[in-house]
Amino acid sequence: MNKRITASIIAGTLLIIAIVFQSVNFFISDNFSESSQSMFSGNQQLSEKVIENGNSSNRIVRVNIEGTIMNTPGSNSNPFSGSGYQHEHVMKQMDKIIEDPSIKGVLLYVNSPGGGVYESAEIHDKLMKIKDAGKPIYVSMGSMAASGGYYVSTPADRIYASNETFTGSLGVIMENINYQELANEYGVKFNTFKSGKYKDIMSPTREMTGEEREIIQNLVDESYEQFVDVIAEGRDMPEDKVYELADGRIYSGKQAVENGLVDKIGFREDALKALKKEVGGNPQVIEFKNRIGSFFDLPLAESFMPNSEVRYIEKLISERQGPTMMYLYSE
Repeated sequence: MNKRITASIIAGTLLIIAIVFQSVNFFISDNFSESSQSMFSGNQQLSEKVIENGNSSNRIVRVNIEGTIMNTPGSNSNPFSGSGYQHEHVMKQMDKIIEDPSIKGVLLYVNSPGGGVYESAEIHDKLMKIKDAGKPIYVSMGSMAASGGYYVSTPADRIYASNETFTGSLGVIMENINYQELANEYGVKFNTFKSGKYKDIMSPTREMTGEEREIIQNLVDESYEQFVDVIAEGRDMPEDKVYELADGRIYSGKQAVENGLVDKIGFREDALKALKKEVGGNPQVIEFKNRIGSFFDLPLAESFMPNSEVRYIEKLISERQGPTMMYLYSE
């Protein structure tokens, strides 16, 4: 039996196991207690991992925002959901930080090209509540903290980036694909029934009208104005200067320091060192983890299929469909 057939059998077996795992999650909802459900569903409780020992009543939490900032349906309870960005998990961490008096500061590590307008605004709102609670927020940017990745960084008291960090891409994008000509070439026809003339706005089967373009552009402009406002407020920067910078271009970390979008060149350890100094009192540094991870976080799945096609299927399953307004840097 060749390796490809063996791999296919293993993939199929794990697929069946994952489906059974998810089915159990569905059926237990009416038959088990809330604590039992948390073993199988996305309602996991947060557990703490100590990164650096110190005073446990004077703590700093490290929060990681990595990957595209989107609340993909089922990503927190789906056994296929890997170790990528999980919006609900981030929201739980934010709530815990707000409520816990022993948490005195937040180190936000951002390594993201951005993401959804709504999700970015949710994170920003939570961070503002953390600031209102008197807890300093320091941001450390990874290789990329662009668009929505910068949006969620704006509440920070101090932003660090490396010279090589890509940031900026300040703006909003919304796009769709029009395959009308391709369909016509192959004789494919579409029948559309709608209740209003704008119901199929951004349809991929026809050209947009001028009125429709104006409607979508107004939505994009509205979100763009919100982006400008959070930068102006967070960076204490005149709006005129924000508009000059927010033309969609990418900046290096060095350029971002020069134009005022970033405070200092440095890495995560530099940001943490500065935050520990501000918090004082030998703070303990922790991270929050979900107690139960993805099916693909299990050692068995990883050892059998480190680069499996099923992981690609996982991505296809979790991807969102339809045009979405985004604070996103894309190639």
